[in-house]
Amino acid sequence: MTAKEFNYKYRDYLEEGHYGAEGFDHPEFLDWLDLKFQKFITYQGFTFSQIKIKFNQGRFYCKNVPSLEQLEVERKIEDVWGNQWKDIK
Repeated sequence: MTAKEFNYKYRDYLEEGHYGAEGFDHPEFLDWLDLKFQKFITYQGFTFSQIKIKFNQGRFYCKNVPSLEQLEVERKIEDVWGNQWKDIK
């Protein structure tokens, strides 16, 4: 799945004016996150705005996701980012 497809699938939960997963086109990660979102969308009031790397740290900006689950997503972003760029560093 591409970031554009991911955002389209979860457009009802993407906060207006935000880019969601755009710029984080990693199909395996987005497939993994898609499974997580199946749970997240059951949380009343769930929304998300951004999925990204900021200052070499994963960031998952969302509402109404328990902090441990949010942290799990952020650690996964860091793992993917680190593995993707390890040959360049």
